[in-house]
Amino acid sequence: MEPQQKAVMGKEKVHISIVVIGHVDSGKSTTTGHLIYKLGGIDKRVIERFEKEAAEMNKRSFKYAWVLDKLKAERERGITIDIALWKFETTKYYCTVIDAPGHRDFIKNMITGTSQADCAVLIIDSTTGGFEAGISKDGQTREHALLSFTLGVKQMICCCNKMDATTPKYSKARYDEIVKEVSSYLKKVGYNPDKIPFVPISGFEGDNMIERSTNLDWYKGPTLLEALDQINEPKRPSDKPLRLPLQDVYKIGGIGTVPVGRVETGIVKPGMVVTFAPTGLTTEVKSVEMHHEALTEALPGDNVGFNVKNVAVKDLKRGYVASNSKDDPAKEAANFTSQVIIMNHPGQIGNGYAPVLDCHTSHIAVKFAELMTKIDRRSGKELEKEPKFLKNGDAGFVKMIPTKPMVVETFSEYPPLGRFAVRDMRQTVAVGVIKNVEKKDPTGAKVTKAAQKKNYVPFYGYNKYWLLACTLVSSLGSLFIGHSLKSPPSSRNFCSQNWVLDRRWQAFYYGPIFYLS
Repeated sequence: MEPQQKAVMGKEKVHISIVVIGHVDSGKSTTTGHLIYKLGGIDKRVIERFEKEAAEMNKRSFKYAWVLDKLKAERERGITIDIALWKFETTKYYCTVIDAPGHRDFIKNMITGTSQADCAVLIIDSTTGGFEAGISKDGQTREHALLSFTLGVKQMICCCNKMDATTPKYSKARYDEIVKEVSSYLKKVGYNPDKIPFVPISGFEGDNMIERSTNLDWYKGPTLLEALDQINEPKRPSDKPLRLPLQDVYKIGGIGTVPVGRVETGIVKPGMVVTFAPTGLTTEVKSVEMHHEALTEALPGDNVGFNVKNVAVKDLKRGYVASNSKDDPAKEAANFTSQVIIMNHPGQIGNGYAPVLDCHTSHIAVKFAELMTKIDRRSGKELEKEPKFLKNGDAGFVKMIPTKPMVVETFSEYPPLGRFAVRDMRQTVAVGVIKNVEKKDPTGAKVTKAAQKKNYVPFYGYNKYWLLACTLVSSLGSLFIGHSLKSPPSSRNFCSQNWVLDRRWQAFYYGPIFYLS
């Protein structure tokens, strides 16, 4: 790609997020690395350095995966990696890879990541034994596909990878066999296989990745790059109130605290007063940036960093949610009711069960306080009231109580914050959607001076009429205090008790006027 092309990357194109999923060793890193390597914004010098290191360690055969492995290693060691390294450009879209495949927390990150993805790219190992292992009950292909659908990723591309290693090479019969079996499973999950392109590829050799391969001339469908261009442009809910779950928080020298995350609903722009739930911390947004460019506003789907005033890094955490303080601000969930499907639990789940719940970027243990009803997972009809337990394959309504402060929303109002996966024993044991949330107001929430100047009133449940009453009371008080309130004290009584009292009255007198101004 020419430098001039890179310079205009993402300005006029729509931004989409993709998540690369599939069984271990299916070729996720190689395929993703190949796309980033050929179409992305990695500096040539970085690639040359990685290639040299790969050759020195006799890892030349892992060239594309090596790019990803090196980036991951540097990121995990705390070295700042330019966010553009995880991006690539198609003819129509500017694509962000949400999570690097193979990461040790991949399932957890996939759960939080897929809730932000516009499309899942499912990588399937087409080799003898490789495909069978991936699609087996214990394989990750099934779990990843089910998670993607449940967590709202309705578009998918399937890549039949390693076609250069089938028997015989580039076998059409093997491709047809895989398409038939995977289509059958995806249909059970909820996808329409007729709308999913199955692209035979070699992530390493490059067959059908970017350009059409003569080795696969029996295949008449799109290449992977063309399939990405055929993704339906996602509709963005910009008219809803702001919800921006934090993925990370950085302290940047000379700038300050910069939370990073994806705008799920609404818009965020400089000058907006935002509240961070669950703590209720309220401050003003100084600036919003994406791909090193300042934005006048960020829309749903944008992965942004935004600078906030007078806030320490320790005051914000991954899993917190930023919202507009004046438009249905997000709050902590006291409890919530969910529709849950048990999908991979070896035993029975009863009242008191407390697994980890992954919802948006949040990762918190939640107590199953009450199994309310057992329902038919397909029709939704009630089968049993207050069941003693739920087991594999069962569905039901459950009242849940977070063990730590947590922010969730109903699936109907804010879908990305209303779907979740339940993790236990290092696997996904259930998935679900949130039907109802009981919220609670924060106590002792910090409001920065920047937010106060923007006319933000930090009293939950109170308003300017309450403050007007304060002003009237304090004004009456000033009649009794007399002229001394506005007169400077003499040196004699500077340290006297009366002067301290006067200062208290001044604070009471002027305080409400400050908030009303």
